[in-house]
Amino acid sequence: MILDGILGKFSRDLGIDLGTSSTLVYVKGKGIMINEPSIVSVNTRTQQILAVGTEARKMVGKTPSHIIAAKPLVDGVISDFEVTEKMLKYFVDKVHREGFTLVPRPRVVIGIPLGVTEVERKAVEDATLHAGAREVYLIEQPMAAAIGSRMPIQDASGNMIVDIGGGTTDIAVLSLGGVVTWRSLRTAGNSFDNSIIQYCRSHFNLLIGERMAEDIKISIGTATEENDALETKARGRDLISGLPKEITITGQNVREALNRALGILVENIVSVIESTPPELVADIHQKGILLTGGGALLRDLADLIQRETKIVVHVADDPLTAVVRGTGIVLEDLDNLKNILVLSTDDNNSGGKR
Repeated sequence: MILDGILGKFSRDLGIDLGTSSTLVYVKGKGIMINEPSIVSVNTRTQQILAVGTEARKMVGKTPSHIIAAKPLVDGVISDFEVTEKMLKYFVDKVHREGFTLVPRPRVVIGIPLGVTEVERKAVEDATLHAGAREVYLIEQPMAAAIGSRMPIQDASGNMIVDIGGGTTDIAVLSLGGVVTWRSLRTAGNSFDNSIIQYCRSHFNLLIGERMAEDIKISIGTATEENDALETKARGRDLISGLPKEITITGQNVREALNRALGILVENIVSVIESTPPELVADIHQKGILLTGGGALLRDLADLIQRETKIVVHVADDPLTAVVRGTGIVLEDLDNLKNILVLSTDDNNSGGKR
């Protein structure tokens, strides 16, 4: 413990948004220093890590049989503990590389989705500790996103946030530093991509990869009819001939592909509003709903939600970084903001400290 304290003085405390699609790292006093995909490529013959993050993403779908480009998180929770640990260690070491810290022992504030089980929480804590952290503090992602977007979450008034990540969407109503009503869905950015893959398969007999689907979503994805005329090229394999094929896909095609997923999203937002106490609903009606996370960047999504809920919808400034900015704000003022953290699974009185 004494050694940890000494090493900690030379370490940089970190705020981490450990996402299904990407991991962002905030360094105390420096800001956001890492924004890389949550992907690790592993040689299955030697169990050696070949690449992490951006370099590993380049290998997705292009590796020989003995190399796997894996996503160690599925739907916001750890599916491969060892690979997650190695990925976190890579990011911790990368942050400390330019300093003189031989054995980094930082304090870490890390975001987790709403509704994760105690086992899943413990997996995040243990992976972070094994990656080199001396203390781990957990915060629910919508709470972190609200703090990162400067919402007055400690006030006695209702604030509604919809955080659309890669693996999960967290819908929450916050008041007095806590979550009042919430839902956590598996309908998020990755399911949007899968919907586009299925649509191309069934309508065009075209098999496309995840990266192509994501590129289509970003370039012409839309939630309303306003941008139906947008178009781009989709390239993949013709399911009939087995040969390469290129088609033109429109905004209308993508909107039709996303229709069911967006319907589920809106339906759950409405359900959360319906189960919220009336006093808080009045506050939300006055302030509006805030969208954060990468999914918030989908064209006209805010307009669709506003149309269906009759409540003004705002998209956060730089919604992709809202959660990690929130972990950074908590990190800079840990003593005053400890009451909003999730209790440690090891010691319910410790607030995350080991």
